[in-house]
Amino acid sequence: MNQPLKPLTIKVHPTDNVAIVVNSGGLPAGTVFDDGLTLREHVPQGHKVALSDIAQDAPILRYGEVIGYAMKPIPQGSWIEESLVRLPEAPPLDSLPLATKVPAPLPPLEGYTFEGYRNADGTVGTKNLLAITQTVQCVAGVVDYVVRRLKSEILPKYPNVDGIVGLNHIYGCGVAINAPAAVVPIRTLHNLALNPNFGNEVFVISLGCEKLPPDRLLNEGGIPIKVVSDDVVCLQDEKFTGFQSMVEAIMKQAEVHLERLNRRKRETCPASDLIVGLQCGGSDAFSGVTANPAVGYAADLLVRAGASVMFSEVTEVRDAIHLLTPRCVTEEVGKALLREMAWYDDYLDRGETNRAANTTPGNKKGGLANIVEKAMGSIAKSGASAIVDVIGPGEKIRKKGLTYAATPASDFVCGTQQLASGMTLQVFTTGRGTPYGLEAAPVIKVATRRDLAARWHDLMEIDAGTIATGEATIEEVGWEIFRLILDVASGRKKTWADQWGLFNSLAVFNPAPVT
Repeated sequence: MNQPLKPLTIKVHPTDNVAIVVNSGGLPAGTVFDDGLTLREHVPQGHKVALSDIAQDAPILRYGEVIGYAMKPIPQGSWIEESLVRLPEAPPLDSLPLATKVPAPLPPLEGYTFEGYRNADGTVGTKNLLAITQTVQCVAGVVDYVVRRLKSEILPKYPNVDGIVGLNHIYGCGVAINAPAAVVPIRTLHNLALNPNFGNEVFVISLGCEKLPPDRLLNEGGIPIKVVSDDVVCLQDEKFTGFQSMVEAIMKQAEVHLERLNRRKRETCPASDLIVGLQCGGSDAFSGVTANPAVGYAADLLVRAGASVMFSEVTEVRDAIHLLTPRCVTEEVGKALLREMAWYDDYLDRGETNRAANTTPGNKKGGLANIVEKAMGSIAKSGASAIVDVIGPGEKIRKKGLTYAATPASDFVCGTQQLASGMTLQVFTTGRGTPYGLEAAPVIKVATRRDLAARWHDLMEIDAGTIATGEATIEEVGWEIFRLILDVASGRKKTWADQWGLFNSLAVFNPAPVT
């Protein structure tokens, strides 16, 4: 691993009065930089150093934005650790500019293709999976048992099928099914079954007494799903005598789907058929200067190629919302973005908390003082394209280009909601490191630092830390990510999570009451 020999910092914007330390292990007190800046104390890697004296209550600037206010005077060369930074108020939602700086379309990017699975509804999958949908968590154990048996006993007969996924969740019983917010989990489960990676093959296992019965699951929350009677197996059906009779019925019908899926072949599809989700987790201070900007550049390449791209995580864009509303293509789209922010503000208020609860101990150890600094780096994933649409949690994506898909910031919840929105491949950035993966869609992980990429060499696909050390540019790493997306979507390369079988559970967002 090549580390810089001389002390290095990164200053993002000319007006910033702080910079972050690049060197592995941080830098000791007394370190002198080329410009004469001298450290007064040890500053850990990724943490901020004051570039000038900062008076008490004066703004602390990073990304050219106020990330907080000094709790006391901070001399030049000091380590600005989190206790010195007072959290500012979130931007108000009633006076923001809407569609005032809509980015001009970038030149089209033509000729890029991938090998995908074309579905009857026109969508294209990056995997060829049999998904087994469940109406209630009560049947999860049965689904897991059947999936294990199918994988070991039946799947080898169908070499063109990539796998079998049980869409397990904890919704569907003991819930206030008609509460207004119940629309979120119901449409999420409905749309999960329609993910393009499942080949339009819908197979449902129910218990029989749940509040979310199959007919409601299939007909609410989006396009009605038409299935034959054998595609819904109810475990309380009196025709079943004993557990094994249930299992035999499920396995018999699963094989009907597997036979159809096995006839599918990858075919050359334009890059415009891709639906890519963007997410970050275990973020650090490098996220906003290496991995996220590189992913943002790749996102712009995808948009230029005509693809659909979604970025999410409400609490991680809330403090940067004033930078996003001007990029919306119309005032209507801008207002939709503000509605999602206001809805989530209210959701957090009712839970007697706020966006400050988002930052984790790992975020802070990685140099992020608060949610404002985290948000400024998070939105870099969105690139520079216009925002063409805004969708609520679990809604299907509707347009080509860059869409804001409102979701919680939790890795697992965001991933689940993006799958419901139609995502067929995800790009995930991390600075602290996480083995996160999704069985339903490949996840390309991008490390923010060289240290992490080297230590977790068999968990990270891309090392964006080369940007911080000056070995590569944002554009070069962005192109590397774009090309890897095409390779992974085509099945030519396998992600580490897929190789090791590291898959997180689905976590459906349920803001409605549980009774």
